[in-house]
Amino acid sequence: MVHSTLALSLVLIACSSNLAFAIRKGSRAPQTLSRGWGDDITWVQTYEEGLYNAKKGNKPLMVIHHLEECQYCQGLKKVFAESEEIQELAKEQFIMLNLMHETTDKNLAPDGQYVPRIMFVDPSLTVRADITGRYSNRLYTYEPQDLPLLLENMKKALRLVQTEL
Repeated sequence: MVHSTLALSLVLIACSSNLAFAIRKGSRAPQTLSRGWGDDITWVQTYEEGLYNAKKGNKPLMVIHHLEECQYCQGLKKVFAESEEIQELAKEQFIMLNLMHETTDKNLAPDGQYVPRIMFVDPSLTVRADITGRYSNRLYTYEPQDLPLLLENMKKALRLVQTEL
């Protein structure tokens, strides 16, 4: 009797530990709105929420279009998340939105629907066509080596809010 109870207990322990291991192995951490772009940044969920908060807070909205499986997006995301200066500016001075789908606002795709694409919208809800990356065929794309230009463009968006609005 004691042996059968002990054997049954051992079987139950082995099964439960294997089950726990299988569950742990298959589960992933819950996806946050940052999607790896900066966990300390407060991200809005929708473009409409971003527009509302930009107007209400008198801050520029920074919209990052990307796809999870895009190698160029992954490279830009990595350097973006590692840049302390960009993270601080994004956290304190911007309304931030990252999208893995297109919006219905055609102003956010003036030269096509490509990724990565980063655009700025000022508190008057105007998409800033004068804040672009370095390419003439994809005006709003940035590559990892373009991080200094992106930082400069973030500062330009902040200056424009102070001088034009």
